[in-house]
Amino acid sequence: MALTSYRNDGLTFEVDDSGGDGEVVVLLHGFPQSRTSWSKLTPHLVQAGYRVLAPDQRGYSPGARPKRRRDYAIDLLVADIVALADNAGARRFHVVGHDWGGGAAWALAERHPERLLSMTSLSTPHPRAMVAAMVRSNQALKSWYMLAFQLPWLPEAAISSKRGGTRVRQALIDAGMAPAEAESRLDMLRGGAARGALGWYRALPFAGKPAGGKIRVPTLYIYSTDDVALGRKAADLTGSYVSGPYTYEVLDGLNHWIPDVAADTIAPMILDHLA
Repeated sequence: MALTSYRNDGLTFEVDDSGGDGEVVVLLHGFPQSRTSWSKLTPHLVQAGYRVLAPDQRGYSPGARPKRRRDYAIDLLVADIVALADNAGARRFHVVGHDWGGGAAWALAERHPERLLSMTSLSTPHPRAMVAAMVRSNQALKSWYMLAFQLPWLPEAAISSKRGGTRVRQALIDAGMAPAEAESRLDMLRGGAARGALGWYRALPFAGKPAGGKIRVPTLYIYSTDDVALGRKAADLTGSYVSGPYTYEVLDGLNHWIPDVAADTIAPMILDHLA
């Protein structure tokens, strides 16, 4: 993978690019990770002949950290992905997203289905399924942190403090993240990414009303049963919001960090879907 960059909306994004002339697969990381979260999955895709693009998204790339929360509205996040594909010369492409990257992938499939060959979401259900699960399950309790992240400056202060940083690190480990990875993610947040990473949550009021149509793009959704943040109800409801070809896979006993802990397991599923 070669580290390169592209520009959109006056911002500069770092991206790992495998090169080659195969179909493009864009990999979108979630919170609070980076493009490196795909290091175990990427070799499977490259070996199969795909060109892989894994960007550090808005708020994470050092040159793409605007300060206003409205600068993280979902339409802008989608525009960043389209600009990446345009920069790579990919008229149509596949997208795979995890966590918030999955949220961006759903939005991309809704707004620009003509650009996608397929979409895959790891962990993250369709946003309307998520809303439905809030009143039909314990999902609202699982999502308590999303409300806490709306507070100004306090989350950043907690991350920067010794005690707060320790709690953040432990929360990631309790969710199943490896200790070394949790320490690396904490260092990233403390190194300047915290405000931008939290901006994705704080921009939720600017998301607008979800469209009423269903996803027409061929879709693969992979859910893991030991996910501490995302419950089964929203996962099971997701298929109701997809009208195109749809595959739903459930990983029993695995945690939220699917690309880290199950790359060898999900690679055949994703490759079958891309093909």
